Amino acid sequence: MKTLLRKDDVVIAIGGRSLGKRGKILRVMRDKGRALVEGIQLIKRHTKKSQLHPQGAIVEKEGSIHVSNLLLFCPACDKGVRVGAKRTAEGKRIRFCRKCKHEFDK
Repeated sequence: MKTLLRKDDVVIAIGGRSLGKRGKILRVMRDKGRALVEGIQLIKRHTKKSQLHPQGAIVEKEGSIHVSNLLLFCPACDKGVRVGAKRTAEGKRIRFCRKCKHEFDK
């Protein structure tokens, strides 16, 4: 699935149970159209006994969320915004805020 979101972008969740939360993208799964975001869509995993957890444990970690439920956070607008893409004079592709024209890739 085509998306303008990348690893280390700060995004805001606009859907799901994490509505309104902000976090940094840890991983983008383009083939599934999903992303892992820090602090968003937390799930609990029951783990077996191991050297790390001798008693076993309930580990809380990030689950994936669909990219349609995420908006890129614009520091100039101070909110989640739609993103556009354009080419510079040198031919480099950059992303920008559709509202205030703030450029994300400098």
